[in-house]
Amino acid sequence: MTRMGDVLAGFHAAWEFESDSVLIRYERGIRTPKLFQALGERRVPLDALAGVTLTRGKRGTVVLRVEPRPGADPLMEAAAGQLKESGDPYRLVLPAEREVLAEYYADELRGLLTESGPSERFLVEPPEGPLSFKAYDGKASFDGRTVNFRWFWTGASSAKWKAGDQTFSVGELSGVEWRSPEVFEGHLRLLRRDGAEGSASQADQDPAAVVFGLGYGPVHESLPFAAAVLAAARTSSPVPAVPAGGARRDPADIAERIRHLGELHQAGLVTDEEFSVKKAELLAEL
Repeated sequence: MTRMGDVLAGFHAAWEFESDSVLIRYERGIRTPKLFQALGERRVPLDALAGVTLTRGKRGTVVLRVEPRPGADPLMEAAAGQLKESGDPYRLVLPAEREVLAEYYADELRGLLTESGPSERFLVEPPEGPLSFKAYDGKASFDGRTVNFRWFWTGASSAKWKAGDQTFSVGELSGVEWRSPEVFEGHLRLLRRDGAEGSASQADQDPAAVVFGLGYGPVHESLPFAAAVLAAARTSSPVPAVPAGGARRDPADIAERIRHLGELHQAGLVTDEEFSVKKAELLAEL
């Protein structure tokens, strides 16, 4: 049997085997994938795992991989199968000469796994906050309780400027939709319990989404962000409905949105009528 504290070191990471979990520590070297560096270390409970494989890798290596159960890890749920093989945090690449040792640990792990099938709750801790990153059209930030989108003049659509900067409580959210910045139309969209906007709306027009672009919203920043928001949304209680006429917004937030609206108006992106109507709506929220 593996002993508590046994360590198997590979390229970019080392796995420490404990009685009820595997502690994965990622290297911070220049050649280590940026996602691994961002994750730092992760403790994966054995009941979050469904299986173990050992396969031949490229250029004289072997690959030890543990398979997380569906629904057990918010990072993998947010990634939704979009991570490249080299960016899979559950792979440990080792020199081929360590194959016998890797097979030993693989067999030991298999003997300890007792769970299978989807998990009803997240078992792996999400990335810790506060977290933030720059998207193409705005800055996204998350403090564990609220998500904020602050739009950039250089990238945000007129629809987002008209809506103003956005703040969402995790209690309003049912989940997230992450589309890798490495594919066309990459974005992070917040999914709301009330179904407002939603995936039918284009991300560049949806105030509940930020759009990625070349150099904006990289995987190692936007994916941990998405995972943290997803985990918070799944574990939070829904925000109770506010009776009509009872909602009150922060006056400073209203003032900031009116300022943005005025800039849009001066730039010719909002008509006189649209400016008057929207300003009246914002003032009514005070």
